[in-house]
Amino acid sequence: QERISQWHDQSSRYSTELRDFKNQVLGMLEAAEKEREAMRAEAESAAVRMERLEREVDYLETQNPAPPCVEVDETLMDKQVATAKQRKNEKYTKLTDCSDTIASVRAMKILKRFGSSSGLWTKDAAGNSEKIYVFDGTANDTVYVFPRMREFTLFSATRKAARIKLPYPWVGTGHLVYDGHLYYIRQQGPSFQVIKFNLANKTVVDSSVFPAEEQIPVFGLSPSTYIEVSADEEGLWAIYATKEDEKNMCLAKLDPASLDIEQMWDTPCPRENAEGAFVVCGALHVVYNTRLPSRARVQCVFDVSGTLAPEDASLVYFPKRYGSHSSLKYSPRERQVYAWDDGYQIIYRMEMKKKMEV
Repeated sequence: QERISQWHDQSSRYSTELRDFKNQVLGMLEAAEKEREAMRAEAESAAVRMERLEREVDYLETQNPAPPCVEVDETLMDKQVATAKQRKNEKYTKLTDCSDTIASVRAMKILKRFGSSSGLWTKDAAGNSEKIYVFDGTANDTVYVFPRMREFTLFSATRKAARIKLPYPWVGTGHLVYDGHLYYIRQQGPSFQVIKFNLANKTVVDSSVFPAEEQIPVFGLSPSTYIEVSADEEGLWAIYATKEDEKNMCLAKLDPASLDIEQMWDTPCPRENAEGAFVVCGALHVVYNTRLPSRARVQCVFDVSGTLAPEDASLVYFPKRYGSHSSLKYSPRERQVYAWDDGYQIIYRMEMKKKMEV
């Protein structure tokens, strides 16, 4: 009876202690929940403030454009002035009446995330095809082809894509689809070739060794791209750089039929901190990183016809992104840029205006 009485006393004491501990734990859980709600409210408030700050920074960036990225060097300036005077006698004869220039980025649309951090996606810059061509990586020989934007957007895998295996691997992200043909860059030893590949019958139509010696990466932030093939209302262009003037880029007009170089220019646009470039109505637009992380802006414009002075060009600001652009492809028929940003595929819709209104 004593042991039974002792067991009842201990059980009663343990029950009381367990009840007290349970009440203590419940109180601690309630306090933790309140603290969690308070922290969530603070985080939401901080996110709202951060978003407001981002909008204010975006507004300040657009209202206070950064100065063009040009080296202040007396010798270089004298050389550029002499080159500019010489170039004035070599006017470019425009093929079209295009007189537009970019005013701003009107909208940004993030399609999806596909492939590696570097790559290229685009449509045919000249034809009416809705096919999407995807180059995953900076060195490969297989191009993915989606029938329409919808299939590319909805499916994460490549099962909806056709595959085109090229006869030679590509290098960099400077390739272009133009009028039913793929123009891509092949490296062969120290030299680079422009390959013209017919997408309909899957054959090489032509190839040409690019007539530039001791080529170097054209963009300081894209070390794998040595030649950027671009298309605009005037036709095909090639953007490149050589050791002869390793600080600045060069521009060449390409004949899409024969791949011959029709005309060449030394531009004042630096390679340093450049991540991409494209041509609009005969004017080279080079995109650079700004001082803020993950931001970029067109800071150098070179118009081959001389109708748009660099100081009068709009220094277009790109909205905040994920990382750095590995490719920027301007579509003259859609007036938008297809960008590859750290594995994300983005469309920038451009607001245009006449050059004489700048």
